[in-house]
Amino acid sequence: MKDNIKNIIITVSFVFILVLAFIINILVKDRQISISERRKLAQFPEVSVTKLLKGETTGNFENYAVDQFVARDMFIKIKNFYSKNVYRQKDNNKFFEKDGAIYKMDYPLNTENIKKSAIKIKEVYNLYLKDMNVYFAIIPDKNYYLKNDNHLKYNYNELKQIMKDELNELKYIDIWDCLEVDDYYRTDLHWRQERLNNVAKRINQSMNLENKDIIYNVQYVGDFYGTYAGQTSNEKIEPDKMYILNNEIINECTTYNYETEKTDKIYNMNQSTYDKYDIYLSGATSIISIENKNATTDKELLLFRDSFGSSIAPLFVEQYKKITLIDLRYISSKILNSYIEFKNQDVLFLYSTVVLNQNILK
Repeated sequence: MKDNIKNIIITVSFVFILVLAFIINILVKDRQISISERRKLAQFPEVSVTKLLKGETTGNFENYAVDQFVARDMFIKIKNFYSKNVYRQKDNNKFFEKDGAIYKMDYPLNTENIKKSAIKIKEVYNLYLKDMNVYFAIIPDKNYYLKNDNHLKYNYNELKQIMKDELNELKYIDIWDCLEVDDYYRTDLHWRQERLNNVAKRINQSMNLENKDIIYNVQYVGDFYGTYAGQTSNEKIEPDKMYILNNEIINECTTYNYETEKTDKIYNMNQSTYDKYDIYLSGATSIISIENKNATTDKELLLFRDSFGSSIAPLFVEQYKKITLIDLRYISSKILNSYIEFKNQDVLFLYSTVVLNQNILK
């Protein structure tokens, strides 16, 4: 009899907690971003008969429910604490630490996604770029440079070979030997701008551009906790130091954001977003251009890129009068000619292994 009463109490309590959590999640206003994770959160999905039949709504709703769950940040911290300190797991949700830095396993290699990403690039090439000088380079994730580490990595040689085979009409620029693990932030996935001179020189040389000895002022702009620190809720790790490379030419360049229709500087020192990396070109946007009024040439560059491109683009401004950065994650390739006049510019596709492995180019 006592066991029956105990079971009833446990069952009723469990149902009560579920109902209470359900009601609270309905009443609490959805958040747009997660400050701790440095990212936008999923919003309530659009519902339509077509999406329901394709099964898209279910997956989108699951992402929405997980992202908007009340006290999400607290539960993440609790899970991370137990995974690391109680269960002694080597990684947590694919994140792991080594030598004071945070890494994320981007595993396994999705060969179909790599091919689809390459096909999307080739589609853009066939639509607009056939008579131009077109190059592509791949940015390795920082896991590639980890030595004596037993965490899973995908086959980087296979990735490069697939891209070369699919994009055989484009000229490949290999920048992998220009980088090392210290060229990346410890708390983030991105590379450090102040350490990209060798990469910029390799690209300039491969694109038959003049390799000028450009002098930069290395300017400290504050501490930086990257997305990896936020997504692991790691409050004990030391922050990165963020620097920018500046000089008179860069400082006098102006940018134009095609989405906001606003002009600005290359470095947005007053950026107020959740991610300090947005200091470079004011963060993610579909199309943004850089104008160099002091240019000694009329040459232009089209840079198809992901977020890594934001920090290296300023190192190309002295070679061009105008640089237009296009992010195919946020705009369809089919409508690019509505915004850009294709007229024999230099063209560089510069994408990270992380983006290529996800197949998120439109």
